[in-house]
Amino acid sequence: MAAVAHCVWGALRARSPLLGLALRTSPRLLCVATQQQNTGQNLEEDQAQSHNEQKAEPSAAGRMFTEEKAKLEEQLKEVTDKYKRALADAENVRQRSQKLVEEAKLYGIQSFCKDLLEVADILEKATESVPKEEIKDDNPHLKSLYEGLVMTEVQIQKVFKKHGLLRLDPVGAKFDPYEHEALFHAPMEGKEPGTIALVSKIGYKLHGRTLRPALVGVVKDA
Repeated sequence: MAAVAHCVWGALRARSPLLGLALRTSPRLLCVATQQQNTGQNLEEDQAQSHNEQKAEPSAAGRMFTEEKAKLEEQLKEVTDKYKRALADAENVRQRSQKLVEEAKLYGIQSFCKDLLEVADILEKATESVPKEEIKDDNPHLKSLYEGLVMTEVQIQKVFKKHGLLRLDPVGAKFDPYEHEALFHAPMEGKEPGTIALVSKIGYKLHGRTLRPALVGVVKDA
């Protein structure tokens, strides 16, 4: 440090004899000047280091921000997928529930309808059992009774139709195991095999679903 001060003092004396004289008479001024010079250099170095640290800090913060953003986006994607699946499951449950409700409305009366079918069968047998030749004007009581039975049978069939209950009278139709129940198979001339030649008991369908299959006789190959 003494050597540096000596060199500085020599340089200053060469440039300005008066300044050199002043510094010679006051060495303390030389030390203060040297200290200020060193302080300035240290300040510049500190500022440069601080600037570099400030550059490094934003870079690290940027990386942390990017990583955090990626994590949040991934979490958002997972939550969105779960939300969509939950909505789809809820919609499926709603549709199934709605279908069950609709089926309950349509087919909830099938037990009641089955009981009424027995009444319809009795009416049909009653009208069929009346000899047609006996229905005359000179026999008004039998004629009135027969006409009343026929009207009742017609009316009950209208009620059945109103509620989606339809008759199955498949004479001459192709045998369908979903709608018919075969009581026997027999060869018959002039009849195509596999068709229905005889209906022993009328069947019924409720809203397109077989409620009671028709009891039939089916033609087979000779």
